[in-house]
Amino acid sequence: MTPKDKTATGTGFHVSTAFAIALIAGAQLMIVLDATIVNVALPHIQFALGFSPTGLSWVLNGYTLAFGGLLLLGGKSGDLFGRRRMFQIGILTFATASLIGGFATDQAWLIAARAVQGVGGAIASPTALSLITSNFAEGKERNEALGIYSAVSAAGAALGLLAGGLLTQYISWRWVFFVNAPIALAIAIATPRVLRESERIKVRLDIAGSALSVGGITLAVYGMIHASQSGWGTTTTIVSFVLAAAMLVGFIFREKTAREPLMDLAIFSDWTRSATYGVMLLLSASLFAMFFFLTLFVQEVHGYSPLKAGLAFLPISFGIMIFAGLGSTLVSRIGALPLIAYGLAAVAAGLLWLSQITIHSGYTDHILLPMLLMSSGLGFAFVSLFPTALARVPTQMAGLGSAMVNVSQQIGGTLGLSILVTVSATATASDLGSLLSRAGSAATQKSVLHLAIVEATVHGWDVAFLVGAGFAIFGLVIALAFIRPPRSAELESPLAAPALG
Repeated sequence: MTPKDKTATGTGFHVSTAFAIALIAGAQLMIVLDATIVNVALPHIQFALGFSPTGLSWVLNGYTLAFGGLLLLGGKSGDLFGRRRMFQIGILTFATASLIGGFATDQAWLIAARAVQGVGGAIASPTALSLITSNFAEGKERNEALGIYSAVSAAGAALGLLAGGLLTQYISWRWVFFVNAPIALAIAIATPRVLRESERIKVRLDIAGSALSVGGITLAVYGMIHASQSGWGTTTTIVSFVLAAAMLVGFIFREKTAREPLMDLAIFSDWTRSATYGVMLLLSASLFAMFFFLTLFVQEVHGYSPLKAGLAFLPISFGIMIFAGLGSTLVSRIGALPLIAYGLAAVAAGLLWLSQITIHSGYTDHILLPMLLMSSGLGFAFVSLFPTALARVPTQMAGLGSAMVNVSQQIGGTLGLSILVTVSATATASDLGSLLSRAGSAATQKSVLHLAIVEATVHGWDVAFLVGAGFAIFGLVIALAFIRPPRSAELESPLAAPALG
């Protein structure tokens, strides 16, 4: 069945292509949701399975470690073995691990299931993006498909908080895992009926390059996770980064000399593409910071329930989707750079606004309004960054190009959160000491001590928002200096050109 076999829908897609983007976007949404859907359930998981605070963090980190470490290899697997086939394998792996994780009765069981979920996500996410190139006609159709994909990628984190709150509050924390299984099964069954298979590249897998890339990225992600928990100066953190750097340098040398490399370094030959990866990394760092610290603020300061906390973030999800839809139309009219620049500026402004919150700040004026401003920026930025990053990449490298976009997002989120958690903790400790010193003898009273701790914690979050705004501003500088988006026709048909550069 080709994209023109059915009658057109009202979106500009034909029926067959509408089903195709629904499957691809649904899979990506499920994977992105999983990054935050578990967050709201963490207190219930901790109580049920007896996690310590440090151990509990590995419910999130186990997923992040596997997902980030294997993304590059997962993207390449689609080029080698067929994107549709690997997409199905990734989705089914993700679903099976989710189901097993929902039945967990001890800590090791759940963390292991989360790691396997990460493996499935690392295969499914880049192959989902690269499947767009083999299932959507060049031009407006593919551009709209990328717009939808971008919207669900950006809005998924907020929707995950809402879904996690609903499931945890009204059913059980186990359903944040169970819910994935029927959705993934339906996607896997429908995939061969809706999506076309890509042409397989007949090359051998670069085993040495794969080992070096997986080891290097995994150690880098682990170093970031450990730094957020124990500090950047600890022996484990330093050793992790040193080994990661050594392996990644070895990987680059390997790829320069390998006859059939895992990653063709020509992917970085285009300044615009490389700069876009950097901007995506910085934007993701800002995005993860917003969700993480605001989730803590509304629950710990305002006392929101899991459901109410999820609902508080619903406006940003709708805002991202609305502006991503508008941006997918504008990108081919005015070009990508104005949308990217506005998006980064709006995110920076929103985070600067959030850096002014206090314990007395209300939801509407100090949270909702800056979130809506950021939603416009995120919608415009993501919908223009995706096609810019993928433009002029040859079709046979679609999996690698897609993986690099995902790697930028994942590493950006992990690195940003690690840095900002450390910044926040340092600022909190410094402000708490100052507050207690000014309180004098009254600091021994429980009420005074509690108030000082809350005020110092919020101050730490303010500093984190301020640094997050700095990430977005740095991204804006890179975008304006180095991004020269392709012509309109090339933006509308990413990955279609025969050669790099």
